[in-house]
Amino acid sequence: MKPLENLVVLEFSQFMAGPSAGLRLADLGARVIKIERPGKGESGRQIAIKNLFSGDDSIVFHTINRNKESYAADLKSPEDLERIKKLIAKADVMTHNFRPGVMEKIGLDYATVSKINPRLIYGVVTGYGNKGPWAKKPGQDLLVQSLSGLTHLSGDKNDLPTPFGLAVADMMCGAHFAQGILAALIRRGKTKQGALVEVSLLESILDFQFELLTTYLNDGGKQPERAKQGNGNAYLSAPYGIYKTKDRYIAMAMEDVDVLGEKLGCYELLAYKGSDSWFVYRDEIMAKLGAFLKERTTAEWLAVLEPADIWCADVQNYEEFLNHEGYKVLQMEQETVSADGDRIRTTRCPIRIDRQKLFSPKSAPKPGQHTQEINKAFELV
Repeated sequence: MKPLENLVVLEFSQFMAGPSAGLRLADLGARVIKIERPGKGESGRQIAIKNLFSGDDSIVFHTINRNKESYAADLKSPEDLERIKKLIAKADVMTHNFRPGVMEKIGLDYATVSKINPRLIYGVVTGYGNKGPWAKKPGQDLLVQSLSGLTHLSGDKNDLPTPFGLAVADMMCGAHFAQGILAALIRRGKTKQGALVEVSLLESILDFQFELLTTYLNDGGKQPERAKQGNGNAYLSAPYGIYKTKDRYIAMAMEDVDVLGEKLGCYELLAYKGSDSWFVYRDEIMAKLGAFLKERTTAEWLAVLEPADIWCADVQNYEEFLNHEGYKVLQMEQETVSADGDRIRTTRCPIRIDRQKLFSPKSAPKPGQHTQEINKAFELV
């Protein structure tokens, strides 16, 4: 039995952050029902990466909404809204990411809904919180990364502001959302009372940066400065970063520069005494180390460094990584099957329960696919 079996989650959330939390709850056994517009469904169905679709829906939508059901309802229709309220009365969790004020106009805000179901966990995702000058600004991942300072951490010193190459604000917010919902469910088990759980993309991306923001706040307000070349972390000293070798690249994590110099035979590094100098002269050290590492292949350097317990790694692309035994042994892939019969390869839930990996072969539903079934099961008509 999965941990969240018999829990009912109503997902009014769209796009990425809210549905990614719903995905995790579904992976853990919850019955997640997407409440969607009749016909087209939620807008996230058309958000595609590299224009990849299965049927009418993007591959991204299929993967982030796998193992869910879809209930079609027009929230402006009194009849549909009444059925939704009946469904809410029997649910455990409800989530949405509408802009501030939208649910109040519909009559599905927390104050109203908590009277319908006092045990309900009511979850809200916003872009920037409910107050302040950005409250109604579009909560989009790149915009949040850019506003939060995150884009000044990746890339090298002379590069333009560089965003992460994935929706990191959405993903972190979805993880925080799931954590908050689970914590509220635990409390409900003790108190029998529901809760309002609120997260925002901005707060999540700030928490994601807690190490570096704490450094900035306690370092006299000095701006983070990326390494000149091979930057891995704006606040970490040499040798932290990525270096070109004779044939590939190699990543170096935290290590005493003098120890590294001895192990490699790069004796120029021994001139830098003490950890303070490793940050002050970071670019200089990394340049000398980088020139030295170009003399041999990555495999040759790994053969020297790994037995010496130096923290390092090959720098692989997707093709290399996905064909490596280190990836294959994890069994991270699964295949979902869409309602149209398309087979989609994707990743599984990363959590294991009682040593069991969690797989879910059911892909995302079509808009309203389960409306009649849910009407009957919950006696809505």
